[in-house]
Amino acid sequence: MAQMVQTVTGAIPVSALGRTLMHEHLFIAFGGAEFDPTATMDRAAVIAEAVRRLVELRERHGVASFVDPCPIELGRDPQMMKEISERSGMQIICTTGFYFEDLGLPPYWRARSVEEIAELYIREITLGIGATGIRAGAIKVATGAPVITEQEKKFLAAACIAQKATGVPMITHTQDGVGAPEQQRLFADGGVAAHRCLIGHCCGNADPAYHRRVVDGGSYIGFDRIGILRLMPDETRADNLARLVKDGFRKQIMMSQDRHCFWLGKMQRQLSAEDQAYIAAQRAQGKWPPPYTYMFTDFMPMLHARGVTEADIAVILEENPRRLFAGEPLNG
Repeated sequence: MAQMVQTVTGAIPVSALGRTLMHEHLFIAFGGAEFDPTATMDRAAVIAEAVRRLVELRERHGVASFVDPCPIELGRDPQMMKEISERSGMQIICTTGFYFEDLGLPPYWRARSVEEIAELYIREITLGIGATGIRAGAIKVATGAPVITEQEKKFLAAACIAQKATGVPMITHTQDGVGAPEQQRLFADGGVAAHRCLIGHCCGNADPAYHRRVVDGGSYIGFDRIGILRLMPDETRADNLARLVKDGFRKQIMMSQDRHCFWLGKMQRQLSAEDQAYIAAQRAQGKWPPPYTYMFTDFMPMLHARGVTEADIAVILEENPRRLFAGEPLNG
């Protein structure tokens, strides 16, 4: 089993991960934003705000580690992550891997072979990202909806090669509450053990049967868009998470929020006038983007009201991330 996990400031023992958020973001920039003259960024201010937010998360809620599975082409900036980590005291883990076809996969890499993509992933894990020397600690895999495309299957196959070569875990994106069982099947076809995979954004599907398919398949299940209410009410997320705990699957649950500190330019969707007014009001109060602390201040009480205990939360936020990075079998 792995004894170390790679952070942006160096390797640490898996036992040192502590309370961990498995799917959050610091900085997002979709391809093309750099050509928008209205898309501006004060790098020093972004870093300072990220440090403030992570210090609050660490000091108030005991979070020690923060996984940012930003895809390569969505503005991933490992040097910024390293500076934020050093200044905040938060252990930050970044990933290698691309996004899904509709919103990612640069043309250059679409033209590459499975082996060439895998070679990039392996290099970023073992040697470092570009010339930074900062190594990725996990692999990001993303698929769209309503089905996984042939291009996405190629990148997923490359991820399987890289996982087997390096031993780091997979962290995935699923879209619109579909694709999790299909991802599991493709990982199995690629020779990757189910317990090495965190299947993300499963809380985007309200059907408990969907969640049972994922946990019965042996993977970790991501309830990792907590607070994104336009996709799913948090009451539904809390109901389904509590049901999994009650049914004996707390060892396979991961909780996070998929939040960001700074987004360069406009959102990928057109915002309504109401959305724009709400965001402007929240930003004026210093509440936009929404804080990383929401899961603790607002969502945890929902779980406690449904019978989820502090012991359950400790397993989900501490034991499960450690076990995923260590590669321990779920029955171990």
